[in-house]
Amino acid sequence: MDEQQEYALRELVIANRILAFENVVDASGHVSVRHPRDPDAFLISWSRSPELVTLEDIMVCRLDGTPAKGETRPPYRERFIHGAIYEARPDVMAVVHCHAEDLLPFGITDVPLRPVICSASLIGARIPVWDIAEKFGDATSMLVETIEQGRDLARCLGSNTMALMAGHGMAAAARTLIEVVRASVYAARNARVQMAAMRMGQPRYLSQGEIDARAAGGYFAPHSHGIYRAWEYWARRAGCADLLPPRKAETLRSL
Repeated sequence: MDEQQEYALRELVIANRILAFENVVDASGHVSVRHPRDPDAFLISWSRSPELVTLEDIMVCRLDGTPAKGETRPPYRERFIHGAIYEARPDVMAVVHCHAEDLLPFGITDVPLRPVICSASLIGARIPVWDIAEKFGDATSMLVETIEQGRDLARCLGSNTMALMAGHGMAAAARTLIEVVRASVYAARNARVQMAAMRMGQPRYLSQGEIDARAAGGYFAPHSHGIYRAWEYWARRAGCADLLPPRKAETLRSL
C-alpha cells in the first residue's frame, strides 16, 4: 500500500468516527472516498456501524457496487448510492449517506431545506428531494439496492452538494472527505436552526450572493486552515486524533 492510499484510509476512518460522534449517522449510514489510484473504484467500510470502523474494515468497490475480487465481507446494501454518484460526477471524491433525523422533515413536506446559517452555505441554495417511488413504485424497501436506483438518485442530485431522500435520509457529495463531512454536519445543524426559526416566524435565508461570497472567499477550500481546524476539532472529540497526520508549523502557516 502506498502513502497516498494509506492517507485516504486513515481519513476515511476519521470521517466515519466524526459522523457518528456528531450524530449524523448511527448504526446505519456510511461514508466513502474515491480510490486515490483508481477513479473507477471507491473505498468504503464493509457493513459495520460507522462508530466501530477501523483501518482493517475498509474494502474496495467498483462503481457498479461490485466488491473487489476475493472480498468476502458483506458490503453495505446501499453502496450503490456511492458508486452511482462517482460514476455521474468525476469531480466528486467523497460521498456520505445518512438518516439524520433533523433532515427528515424536509424530505416529506413541502418546506424546502435552505441555508440559514453561514457555516451551512456549502449545502447550496437548492437542495433537491428524491422520492424512490416516482420511478420505482410504492412497493420498494425505500433503500437504494440497485445501481439503477443509485443512478436515478445521482440524476436528482445533479451538480448539487446534497439531495434529500423522501422518508429515508440524504446523500451528499464533495471534492474531499473533509468537505463532505463538514457539509453533512452543518446540514443537520442548519435544519435544527431553520425549524427553530420557523416556530418563531419567517426565517431569513442566505442569499445567493452570500453563498457565492463564502465560496469565493475560500472558506471551504480543501486545504484551508479553517476547514482543517474543524476537522481536527471533530477528530479529537470523536477520540481518533491519533489518526491525524502530523502538521508542521510551517505548513499550517501556509494554509
